[in-house]
Amino acid sequence: SPARGFRFFCRLFPEGCYLLDHFKRGFSAHFWPGGSTAPPRPSLSHQIAMPAQNIDKRRLIVGISGASGMPLALCLLQTLQRPEIELHLIISSGAMRVMQEEGGVSAAELALYAHTVHPADDMAAGPASGSWRNDGMIICPCSMSSLAAIACGAGVNLLHRAADVTLKEHRPLVIVPRETPLNLIHLDNMRRLAAAGAVIMPFMPAFYTRPDSVDDLLRQFCGRLLDQFGLHSPVRRWRDEA
Repeated sequence: SPARGFRFFCRLFPEGCYLLDHFKRGFSAHFWPGGSTAPPRPSLSHQIAMPAQNIDKRRLIVGISGASGMPLALCLLQTLQRPEIELHLIISSGAMRVMQEEGGVSAAELALYAHTVHPADDMAAGPASGSWRNDGMIICPCSMSSLAAIACGAGVNLLHRAADVTLKEHRPLVIVPRETPLNLIHLDNMRRLAAAGAVIMPFMPAFYTRPDSVDDLLRQFCGRLLDQFGLHSPVRRWRDEA
């Protein structure tokens, strides 16, 4: 009978049983077990508890891949230290190696600036899913291998997968490529990502700000990165008074 079939369905799929509840008014009472009584809601043991995102904060992902430019990554993380920002960090294994070569910046030091650090090999982390709410992602610096993996949709690690998810969910993805000179493969991968909705933003220092140090160049560029997310940064801009 329909009632027996419905009970069997509920035993197999308790979540589905509850979802069908809102359709019950369209059927006669004898189609439902127990007359017109709605099917029982599954117990909490059958429900998935999802932590709520703090709506007062903007959740941003920063990915660091294995390209030269770790001082730039450090400056970006420092610039993002704001009470309204919840910062999630992904550091690739290639980035770890570059830190050793460039010196001055360690993964442990970068981690101090993040709300959460997600291991690059953890494909079950939040940023791997589109249902994990966030406000966008910056990859700084971005190596050509990471750029190629993202451009062709090859989610080799969490950094690549998070970027892929950012694009498919139509959230801001800003990529800071670090390579010179660029060959046609590099340029074509950048073109494909730009066509998919990413912002390609190479580290191009602004000398009209009359910088006194490399740090001035880094801070001004990081301020421009924040512009892409509608975040104001008090940096020198074109036509600002000296």
